[in-house]
Amino acid sequence: MGVGELSRETAVTPTAVRQRLTRLLAHGLIERDLVRHGRGRPRHRYRLTQKGLRQTGSNFADLALALWREVSAIEDYEVRRAVLRRVVKTLAESYARHIEGTNTAEKMHSLAALLEERRIPVSVQQAHGLPILTAHACPYPELAEKDRTICALERVLFSELLGREVELAQCRLDGGGICQFQPY
Repeated sequence: MGVGELSRETAVTPTAVRQRLTRLLAHGLIERDLVRHGRGRPRHRYRLTQKGLRQTGSNFADLALALWREVSAIEDYEVRRAVLRRVVKTLAESYARHIEGTNTAEKMHSLAALLEERRIPVSVQQAHGLPILTAHACPYPELAEKDRTICALERVLFSELLGREVELAQCRLDGGGICQFQPY
């Protein structure tokens, strides 16, 4: 998020937001990236650091990493695959009641709303007549950097929820800063 977005979301002046961001940067709780968009002044995008994430009070990262390591350590490929299928099935069953729509675009907007409720910044755009879901931040950053299988698991989950196969057309781990999922 940038200063303008933070200001709107929190109903605090941009000056006050900048002052708070400066303090958070000094304490190592957030980091910022320079984002250039054509001509004009560049913007900064802010995100929590690992230290910041640990202080938010919803630190399930350690548990998720430990569980993921244990699943990944299952030597029998078919057993490991079956466990991951059950994980996707369980997630899909819990999310399915939130997905509405009669076509892929409507369902993708519904999925985006669900992810936004879980504080995962996403957007949906149309390209070549197909909706594209863009994740502006990874819901599993530390895990994804250690094992990209989580990206495949997310792709399968989205396919299940949308009732249509999707591909991970762009991944932030490849240097783009975002992940994009699109139907094919």
